[in-house]
Amino acid sequence: MKELKEHTLRLIEEGRRNDGRKHMDYREPVVVTYGISGTAEGSAQVQIGDTIVMAGVKLSIETPYPDTPDQGGIMVNVELYPLSSPEYEPGPPGILAVELARVVDRGIREAKAIDLKKLCIEKGAKAWTVGIDIVTVNDAGNLFDACALAALAALKDAYFPVYKDGELHYEEKSKKKVSLSKEPVSVTVYKFGNSYVIDPNAEESCVYDARLTVASTDDGMLSALQKGGDAPLTVEDVNKMIDIAIEKATFLRKKL
Repeated sequence: MKELKEHTLRLIEEGRRNDGRKHMDYREPVVVTYGISGTAEGSAQVQIGDTIVMAGVKLSIETPYPDTPDQGGIMVNVELYPLSSPEYEPGPPGILAVELARVVDRGIREAKAIDLKKLCIEKGAKAWTVGIDIVTVNDAGNLFDACALAALAALKDAYFPVYKDGELHYEEKSKKKVSLSKEPVSVTVYKFGNSYVIDPNAEESCVYDARLTVASTDDGMLSALQKGGDAPLTVEDVNKMIDIAIEKATFLRKKL
């Protein structure tokens, strides 16, 4: 691992990467495919290079939380399948899966992309809960951006199931879409030594110094930040990484 880190850092400081890309290049292809599931209310697959993740939206009617009786809810779950990487094992969600779910959730929730009050059916009794399940098909690096983009795409694809006479009919979709007032896109910027890169491949994902995931809307407003890695970030680092993330979010947004 030490040799890999030294080799990767040397390449990056020379302006190169181990797969031939420049620092600010995403791997190709970057593809969003909608409607991949016939049973979910909304679904999408995202491919960034060799990284592939799928997301599905399930809409259920639940009792609102006591402190928000007039609001629905959002729940995000991430499953890192063993088939997608030899690093993953069956069992309860690990630290990475939990962090991915929280980062995706926060980007959507804090942007107020979904008006939770519009999900309320009967105050204190019934409200829609938007469940987003994300699974990895192949982990070749940069799951943070891929998972966030897949979740957003699945939401854009989602329609409410038919609800009549107090019963849900999942076999029949209504014509009512899940309304998104904003579309937060996440970009994760990685720091290697004194250099910044985006979209690390599998090898780079193992040896970075620090990372910052930035969720922003199309007007450049920030909705969430998540720092990772062992190295500290200065205020200057954070400002530069935010600028990069907002710029590259424009590229990912076009893929939607």
